Amino acid sequence: MSFKILTRETVFQTRAFNVQSVQLQLPNSKLKNYDLVDHPDSVSILAVDPQGNILFVSQYRLGADQDLLELPAGVLDDGEEPSTAARRELREETGFDSENMHLLGDFYLAPGYANEHMFVYYASHLFPSSLKQDEDEFLSLQKIPVEEALRKTYAGQFKDAKTIAALMLALPLLKA
Repeated sequence: MSFKILTRETVFQTRAFNVQSVQLQLPNSKLKNYDLVDHPDSVSILAVDPQGNILFVSQYRLGADQDLLELPAGVLDDGEEPSTAARRELREETGFDSENMHLLGDFYLAPGYANEHMFVYYASHLFPSSLKQDEDEFLSLQKIPVEEALRKTYAGQFKDAKTIAALMLALPLLKA
């Protein structure tokens, strides 16, 4: 099928994202207007410490109006490579860096209305190396054994989609 973007106009700008009005020509030649959340790409890191614990952070999320337990994550700075952002976010949010970090996979978070693309990294061989957290970050670090984290996943106890997706991408490594 052939979709063609005819026009794209930013109609709203915020600190975190923009909203664009996009006119598409559909495969049947009809025109349709859509709203698109234009959001920078992001990273999430599944970090496993030498004791076999996965590092999670608990933080308040406005969209859920509650604290969520999730993997460390963040947005790429302009021109920043995903691997560099992953290392920076790991250090900012957990106080650790990794001797062994590699890409597990990537996906769109909500492609029906947003273009944010997330890269998921697996980090091991951790060592202390902290960076200052962002001024609006109020995080609590929690270490959860791999098997318990998987049980929580299967029991529906995680409510953060990127955390669930990252755990599933890492399953072959976590079960090894």
